[in-house]
Amino acid sequence: MTKDAIKIVVAGARGKMGREAVNMINNTEHFTLVGAIDHKYDGKLLSDLEGFPQTDVPIFTDSGLCFSSTRPDVLVDFTNPEAGLFHAEKALDFGVRPVIGTSGFSEKDVEHFKNRAEKKQVGMIIAPNFAIGAVLMMKFSQMAARYFPDIEIIEQHHNKKLDAPSGTAVKTAEMISKIREERRQGHPDEKETIEGARGADFNGMRIHSVRLPGLVAHQQVMFGGEGELLTIRHDSMHRTSFMSGVRLAIDTVMKLNTLVYGLENILE
Repeated sequence: MTKDAIKIVVAGARGKMGREAVNMINNTEHFTLVGAIDHKYDGKLLSDLEGFPQTDVPIFTDSGLCFSSTRPDVLVDFTNPEAGLFHAEKALDFGVRPVIGTSGFSEKDVEHFKNRAEKKQVGMIIAPNFAIGAVLMMKFSQMAARYFPDIEIIEQHHNKKLDAPSGTAVKTAEMISKIREERRQGHPDEKETIEGARGADFNGMRIHSVRLPGLVAHQQVMFGGEGELLTIRHDSMHRTSFMSGVRLAIDTVMKLNTLVYGLENILE
């Protein structure tokens, strides 16, 4: 461990995103993995499990015990919304800075954690998507919405994803809604002959979720205008695409004393 190394705990290390995060941390000179949080394997080392050779850090089922024992600077969480909420609360109790990649947090959750982070004077980042390209897709979509207010969002993910629509789709719609007035799209007398055919309604925008094996994370935002169509699309082919954003978030959260929601808010 280098003198100025950032000490990190990963929750959900056995998951696909968690494994990529562990690999990235192990290969970043100024990062040091000091522990893992899991719902089982308490007391074992991560290296005892398949796929983590020479990663001799302890596994804890109790996040509070993990934080008190390993004294990390940052928690990286890739679990699920329920566990992520719990781990983030515990992290802030111990002054640990959470970097949350779990989607499904509500506006109320975000406001709650913003107040807690500011009270504790520690940084926290919640990012629905850590891929730099996906963040740019959202920012470009917000720009385009000024000129193309008729919008449909189609997000596509693997069939193991639990939430629909994705956090990225919701975040995209939220960003667009900041500059687009709520309006109804389509024919005024439109009728769904099969419920849900037109997707979810977000301030008049439609969001469609696709879940299929073989997909990783993909989203396109379609804008319709008079005689033209604009499509802004991003595709993550492999989960390594998210790691540059996770690395940036870990470095940045050390300098914050509040919550930042969305990676676009820390990009230069």
